[in-house]
Amino acid sequence: MRKSGLLLIFLLVNYLLSAQIVSPVKWTFEQSKISDTEFELKMTATIDKGWHLYSTDLPEGGPIKTSFNFENLENVELDGEIIPSKKADEVFDPSFQMDLKWFSNEVTFTQKVKVKGAGKISGFVEFMSCNDETCTPPEEVEFSFDFNQEKLAPVSDDETEPVSKGQGENLWLFILISALAGLAAILTPCVFPMIPMTVSFFMRGSENRGKAIKNGVFFGLSIVAIFTLLGALFSVGIFGPNVGSLLSTHWVPNLLFFILFLIFAISFFGAFEIVLPNSLVNKTDSQADKGGLVGAFFMALTTVIVSFSCTGPFIGALIVEAVQDGGMRPLIGMFFFGLAFATPFTLLAIFPSAMSKLPKSGGWLNAIKVVFAFILLAFGLKFLSNIDQVYGFGILNREIYLAIWITIFFLMGMYFLGKIKFSHDSDLPYVGVGRLFLAIVTFSFVVYLFTGLLGAPLKTVSGLIPPETIKSYTLGNTTANAVNAEQAELCGTPKYADLHLPKGLSGYFDYEQGLACAKEQGKPLFIVFKGHACSNCKKMENTVWEDPETLRLLREEYVVVGLYTDDRTKLNESEWFTSEVDGKVKKTLGKKNLDLQISKYQTNSIPYHVIIEPDGTEHEFGVTFNNDEFRGFVEKGL
Repeated sequence: MRKSGLLLIFLLVNYLLSAQIVSPVKWTFEQSKISDTEFELKMTATIDKGWHLYSTDLPEGGPIKTSFNFENLENVELDGEIIPSKKADEVFDPSFQMDLKWFSNEVTFTQKVKVKGAGKISGFVEFMSCNDETCTPPEEVEFSFDFNQEKLAPVSDDETEPVSKGQGENLWLFILISALAGLAAILTPCVFPMIPMTVSFFMRGSENRGKAIKNGVFFGLSIVAIFTLLGALFSVGIFGPNVGSLLSTHWVPNLLFFILFLIFAISFFGAFEIVLPNSLVNKTDSQADKGGLVGAFFMALTTVIVSFSCTGPFIGALIVEAVQDGGMRPLIGMFFFGLAFATPFTLLAIFPSAMSKLPKSGGWLNAIKVVFAFILLAFGLKFLSNIDQVYGFGILNREIYLAIWITIFFLMGMYFLGKIKFSHDSDLPYVGVGRLFLAIVTFSFVVYLFTGLLGAPLKTVSGLIPPETIKSYTLGNTTANAVNAEQAELCGTPKYADLHLPKGLSGYFDYEQGLACAKEQGKPLFIVFKGHACSNCKKMENTVWEDPETLRLLREEYVVVGLYTDDRTKLNESEWFTSEVDGKVKKTLGKKNLDLQISKYQTNSIPYHVIIEPDGTEHEFGVTFNNDEFRGFVEKGL
């Protein structure tokens, strides 16, 4: 009893003295074939200098020994005992008053197995390590081996299933939005009037038709290249792997984007004009006068710089949306934005006679400018909402947000009817058919938003507005009431209980706690990596998560864990750890979850779903808005 108490005190003191969690022992798992029915499993521990790993053979009352636990054996049986690759060092430990055995540097444990056809084996190794000053708490590392004859290597966490078709469909939607944003930018007052000037530039000295076409095409390609380069800076990792999380969750960039959108909106309403420094414009414009391909490039650069006064909000919103999903999306988005933006310029430069068919600049451009101002106000509010959700202020909740949107779009509808007029607007003696239909669409949208105040889910815009609270979701929603009435039993009070899961589901917000409960209940674990400020997360929750059968399966058959990658909850100092991804100390819940996602699944894209079956088999899934596809993924874990 005395020795057991000493062990507990020893572990507790060492754990509390640790400034951060360290991992001095790294495990790798390999298998080799001896014959058609025999294999060797090799479990190698690489131990940091100055540390030691306790042996598999320790006396009672000592520290935690290294033990290999084989939980699931399919067509496999163990053959003999585990054998270490070298003899353990034996040292008298005054703390425990006994001789202890341990390994340093590196040791490989070998276990022979016999197989009966295709089979699997999984389990975990439990161990602890110490140095001369401190010890790590007991740890567990899972392993899994696959004995399919065609695959003679352990199942690795790096092996993921193909990305669902929903991910591809979502990418095509993003490409379409990027292209439409590029076309919409052309209709802004500081871009559209540049078309005649640009065409006039390429008409100078255009007696050589072939040369004029070549310069015009190069001009368009240069615009595409400039925008694509901007996207590439965010795609190739120059700003770090977590730039998406930073831009979408940190209060500084979100506040700056809100101010940017607000300033552009006020400018578009006619309060002032945004003008870039003349020196910058004149410098690039002077280079354009050189002519040839060099002149075409600098003309493209001038066009991009001058148009930024109006394209800035389009580019900013597109970049923020793209970096949240990571990968090559910023590059792809800016490529198609630039392609759509450059195409009209290029075609008119090649076929200048077509310019006579374009509408002249005038009052209609000012009207478009005002409409963009209303839209910028509405969309800029999302950046304030991101701050509110991530930092848990609870000020800009769903109801207040919707009330502001209803007001903005109601005023826009009144503008279409000519009831509101700004200083730069032309006289409107009557309402045209086009304005009337736009007013009808706008007021219909206002009515649609109003239903959200009454509890409607507003699936169409769910990615742009704050999520439903449990109270708002259960209002008039029988599915939600059913979920709340039959909640799954949890193993204990969840950590970070102020967070919530979609659709009233109960579960956990800590990976280790959820995994422990799943093992205790013998259920598969359903993990969703998500974010407070993630548009696609909200959209999926309001589409595929609402499927009654999917909800039933998640409620009854799974232990559900929601891991917010942007949550700012401070971890206890004893939970801080240094990331192997970027070498930085992680001190918040969101950074801990994001580091887990990147290190374990090699992606920072959210939402991202993982199912861990009781035998350790993992299934991974990205984004889809198809009910059948998502339900199929949920059923796969059963």
